[in-house]
Amino acid sequence: MKKIVFTGGGTGGHIFPIIAIAEEMRKRDLNLNLSYIGPSDFTSETFLNKEKIKTHYISSGKIRRYFSIGSLFANFFDVFFKIPFGIFQAFVIMFFTAPDLVFSKGGFGSVPVVIAAWILRIPVFMHESDMVPGLANKIGSRLSEKVFVSFPVPEMEYFKKEKMIETGNPVRKVLSEGNKEEAQKLFSLTFEKPVILILGGSQGSERINDVILEMLPDMLKEFEVIHQTGLSGFRRVKEESVAMIEKDLQKYYHPYFFLDEKELSLAYAASDCIVGRAGAGTIFEIALIKKPSILVPLPEAAQNHQVKNAYSYAKSGACLVLEEGNFTHHFFLEKLRLLLKDDVEKMKAAAELFSKPFASNVIARYLMDFLA
Repeated sequence: MKKIVFTGGGTGGHIFPIIAIAEEMRKRDLNLNLSYIGPSDFTSETFLNKEKIKTHYISSGKIRRYFSIGSLFANFFDVFFKIPFGIFQAFVIMFFTAPDLVFSKGGFGSVPVVIAAWILRIPVFMHESDMVPGLANKIGSRLSEKVFVSFPVPEMEYFKKEKMIETGNPVRKVLSEGNKEEAQKLFSLTFEKPVILILGGSQGSERINDVILEMLPDMLKEFEVIHQTGLSGFRRVKEESVAMIEKDLQKYYHPYFFLDEKELSLAYAASDCIVGRAGAGTIFEIALIKKPSILVPLPEAAQNHQVKNAYSYAKSGACLVLEEGNFTHHFFLEKLRLLLKDDVEKMKAAAELFSKPFASNVIARYLMDFLA
């Protein structure tokens, strides 16, 4: 029985692609032994167990690049204690389980596992979602056999070209399987106006929520809105929206703190345009479902990768990019009106061309061929 260890860390952007690849690998061999080694977090605890991927949680740390007395102490503790302890934990687990390969999705949680695998001479393969790698994948790429990348190889930064294989970003196929009729029932949609889906990311976005709240009274006169706020902002958004929206418009606003896999697929199916950040996971999901979008890159993202992701996608003609300074009430609404009036079909076609729906299939096939 072949044994594969997955690793990654911190967010859904690491866990969901792992699940997509695991599903494709199991289509080829039901007897694979699939496990995950990485940090414990909400996404991994919730979704990996559902997919019957055995989990081993280890200590992990990260390097904070902002300066403060607190960050200096935290970095010292992580670098000299948490990360070495995580390497020791991963080493012990893999020494006794003897996996045939390790697949890393990157993130701070992957570093101890990749280093331990390298010490044990276990082959490592890695995937980079973004245009610019973070520190974890810069380290991991030096210890990896190959680096799968989402964006075109000539545009990628840092990695050696001979080491890269362009695959796109693995996306869960179920996200493209929603239908409008079921979405109408779930979200109580009227479909009397164009439906706008606003995604704050897995943790939500306070600044996106603030701008949306400001424009809601005007926005709901023309559009119906499904708004994923994130858990931390949901109560405030819900309370403030009720106070500021006229009663006859409240039926057009549908806030949710989180959308699970099924709910997200239905929200995608119902929407006429999607507004969100510019993480690679969001971009490739939007491309998969062939919907026009407006991307608002997170300016604080490491190495400015969200801005670079967004503009790479915009080159295809599939989206509009509004940097956060331009994400204002009247400017946004005007752009949204123009997009839905003139650009919908063109952007749908561009999204379909950009999409790489078989990314997880390509990666799974490569890994299985290597094992063979």
